[in-house]
Amino acid sequence: MITARRLLVSGIVQSVGFRPFVARLAARHRLGGCVLNTSHGVEIRVEGRSDALDAFADALCRNAPSAARIESIESADTAPTGVRAFQILDSERQITTTARVSPDLPVCDACLTELLNPDSRRFEYPYISCADCGPRYSMLHELPYDRVRTTMAGWPMCAACAAEYHDPEDRRCHVEGIACPACGPRYALIDGPDRIIPDASGVRLAAEQLRYGAVLAVKGVGGYHLSCDAMNPTAVEELRRRKFRKCRPFALMVRDLAVAERVIELSPARVALLQHSARPIVLAPAVTRLPAVAPDTGELGVMLPYAPIHHLLFAAGAPDVLVMTSANRSNEPIAFEDDDARRRLSGIADGFLVGSRPIARRLDDSIVRADADGPIVLRRGRGFAPAIVARLPARRPILAVGADLKNAVTLVVEGAALTSQHIGDLEQAGALDAFKTTIADLTRMHDLRLEDLVIAHDAHPDYASTAYAFELPAGRRVAVQHHRAHLASVLAERGALDTRIVGVAFDGTGYGDDGTIWGGEFFVGSVVEGFTRAASLRPFPLAGGDAAARYPVSAAAGILSQIGEHPDPMAPPFSFPTTYQHARQLVHSGIRTFVSTSAGRLFDAAAAILGFVGANDYEGQAAIWLEQLARTSSRTARLPYRLGERELDFGPTLAAMMEGRRDGQHPADMARGFHEAVAAATAGMARQLCERTAVDVVVISGGVFQNQLLVAQLRTALSSDFQVWINHQVPPNDGGISLGQAAIASMS
Repeated sequence: MITARRLLVSGIVQSVGFRPFVARLAARHRLGGCVLNTSHGVEIRVEGRSDALDAFADALCRNAPSAARIESIESADTAPTGVRAFQILDSERQITTTARVSPDLPVCDACLTELLNPDSRRFEYPYISCADCGPRYSMLHELPYDRVRTTMAGWPMCAACAAEYHDPEDRRCHVEGIACPACGPRYALIDGPDRIIPDASGVRLAAEQLRYGAVLAVKGVGGYHLSCDAMNPTAVEELRRRKFRKCRPFALMVRDLAVAERVIELSPARVALLQHSARPIVLAPAVTRLPAVAPDTGELGVMLPYAPIHHLLFAAGAPDVLVMTSANRSNEPIAFEDDDARRRLSGIADGFLVGSRPIARRLDDSIVRADADGPIVLRRGRGFAPAIVARLPARRPILAVGADLKNAVTLVVEGAALTSQHIGDLEQAGALDAFKTTIADLTRMHDLRLEDLVIAHDAHPDYASTAYAFELPAGRRVAVQHHRAHLASVLAERGALDTRIVGVAFDGTGYGDDGTIWGGEFFVGSVVEGFTRAASLRPFPLAGGDAAARYPVSAAAGILSQIGEHPDPMAPPFSFPTTYQHARQLVHSGIRTFVSTSAGRLFDAAAAILGFVGANDYEGQAAIWLEQLARTSSRTARLPYRLGERELDFGPTLAAMMEGRRDGQHPADMARGFHEAVAAATAGMARQLCERTAVDVVVISGGVFQNQLLVAQLRTALSSDFQVWINHQVPPNDGGISLGQAAIASMS
């Protein structure tokens, strides 16, 4: 019996070879009909024998392309029309909010083989791609995903590419990025005002220049990188000088896994992350010490090549280990537009390896770390964004604008929460512009009017993100307290909005309900019922408020002022700078001094006592230094603390550390003891609250919990009796705040 059906497939089903797959599947089952992209996803109209239709529908899910992510299939019977052939039709431009965009994909093995094969017509062609690989989100202007709405619109296909494009059996069938040297965009090395070396010759010269110590700007998938030979300390230090990046570690790109094994400690989990389709930067303990690359840490961030241009550089003889860091001056957003890159990177890069295809939007590389409980995303960028990170019970679309540091925004459409790529710190004008552009980009792509949105924002009245939330013509605004958002992000990821928890939110700074600077907080509750603040670190005076994050000794001045008599930090063995004295005077006078419970500043103070007395060159530098120091300890110093019903007091801990320094105890042993004291006290307070409220889940979130040593110790102390949850889909730092804001807003 001949029957007909109409299937609407939603999810990541555009730009991943889904329509050719459907056409081949229909031919295999001798079915007629058609398939087309819509702004909803993919629509399939199919008819034939009922058993063949059933087999077709079953195979549709089981055998979908590897890059596809089917979220739902709506099926309805229709009247047969007698059609026998099956066609791939042009897209419909009927706008809805449910279509999904594929993240960018690394070059696949089949394309890599062609790329390096002299007999292939795409030999050494840097824009090679197929249905299984290549740029997607970074190339798309708007949905549905068709060539005219991508950055490939300016390059018409040649006859050979057009034949592949229309052949259902070809792996480039309906691949919108299809191109070849005869018809597509090209690369060239520009290393002087009038010197342009095109194509493979330019790539070979770029590889040679990298071998001889040059710094090059290389255009990739989501923006430009600055690159040099990582094993050449002179080149790396010169890059630091030009980029005004004093200490922050640089990311590395290695030729292959064999080279990665020489650079970092590999495990099956880390290998899986390196080979993940996102091709993220993977943080791991260093095997080869590269102090010029990562001065303050025993970790290195390593990624594998993911774009054809990277493979071509290595094939042309570039060094096996390259610095591959975001192309910007310190703290600016990554450069992704050609003219802007030439202007901003002039004086940093010796030359530019430039591709002529534009990038639709900037995307930093993602950063991940393997954890005992699964991968933890520390920066969500290329390869991960955009993607659904949670499902929320939202009846109206929600835009959550995040925090001002490590900003990312979250858009909720029809209950699906999509968190944007990492945007950056909004104190930078360029990052603030990127923040506004990303919001406009996401809402336009999903055809949403701002006046129809619920806009969630941080409760801090002076955040740039909060100010912009009030500039937008929102239907409604919801203020969400910073630390509650941290905890809600973990529960949103897990689909556990109604789970009662004890939550621990430790970070550098967040605006508290009482107007003070919070950052060491304990809560009880759930997203559904709300979170009640149950305990905190003992409040201490903080000279300069948020500005104290720049100088760890300023944090030490506030906490040490509560201790009373202790060794003089201006005398040996201490070497506190005069910044400490200035902060101490402010604390005593009460001028420009604020009350804080910040765990981040507590770690800064401990680092200052143990020897980190300079300024933080980047956020969290002192805490990273302190963790690495602790890892070198041969034995632990036992340090005291006070655990009350509603307060943790680490004044005794720091006092003992001051005395230990005076008495000649090894700083590494005290760093280890500090971590153990913080973990033991935090676990003790969490246990106390769990037992008092009959809760068996402890949630930890906030930037402080990027500290692996602290998290491991906390898990050891709690996991025998309680579940311990942390972020995995979004960062535990402020990059995950917007998801928590969206989750709490969905309840209101």
